[in-house]
Amino acid sequence: VQLVESGGGLVQPGGSLRLSCAASRNIFSIHVMGWYRQTPGLQRELVALVLRNGSREYVDSVYADSVKGRFTASRNIAENTVDLQMNHLAPEDTAIYFCQASIYDADAGEWRDYWGQGTQVTVSS
Repeated sequence: VQLVESGGGLVQPGGSLRLSCAASRNIFSIHVMGWYRQTPGLQRELVALVLRNGSREYVDSVYADSVKGRFTASRNIAENTVDLQMNHLAPEDTAIYFCQASIYDADAGEWRDYWGQGTQVTVSS
């Protein structure tokens, strides 16, 4: 599975950005898609997850406490993407944002993880 992020850039504090993650595989077949972020010298941290239930309908989203109420992750069926709407951005949101997909390989009995190359988000005045 190939993942390509887009939508990063420079924004002033309080502003908004929308990130998009395009998948090479139908997102209905992906169990979990998520957004993570990383700043230099720190570990990559979870931002949001979009979870698929047994019927292939994404119904659950999970967010880091630091972004709850400000960020919204959602799937765009028409574009086959998972998007991250980021509002009320603050300087501490500055990071490289990575898209991640997890697929359970039933034959192998293991999860397989895939990552995009990342997109830079800078929040600064």
